[in-house]
Amino acid sequence: MPHITPTLSIPTDELSCTFVRASGPGGQNVNKVSTAAQLRFDVRNSPSLTEEVKTRIIKLAGNKITQEGVLVIEAKRHRSQEQNRIDAESRLVTLILKALVRPKKRWPTKPSAASQARRVESKKRKGKAKRLRQSTDE
Repeated sequence: MPHITPTLSIPTDELSCTFVRASGPGGQNVNKVSTAAQLRFDVRNSPSLTEEVKTRIIKLAGNKITQEGVLVIEAKRHRSQEQNRIDAESRLVTLILKALVRPKKRWPTKPSAASQARRVESKKRKGKAKRLRQSTDE
């Protein structure tokens, strides 16, 4: 049962972990032993999370989430199943912690009168310089 915050934890029955063969280097070990961990977490149907957090997880997960709303985290950095399972769980916790942070609401701002005046003045200077470069013979 991964603990995310003192008040939030994901029950083990909401997670399913399967082990598959990892790709990449590793010699005979990679051909014989299923060490890569695939952690699956049904985000859409999880009673542990609020709707707001669920939508942020789905947005943050990107292509790691299926059409059904199941988050699939694959961990294959280590050579043992246990280390890969722990790695996958820690990556899930990190993702949920990111989703728990409510993004700041952005307020539209207007340029100050002084900055507008500086912009107009610089445009006038550039225009004057270009006019001086033009030839006057017609």
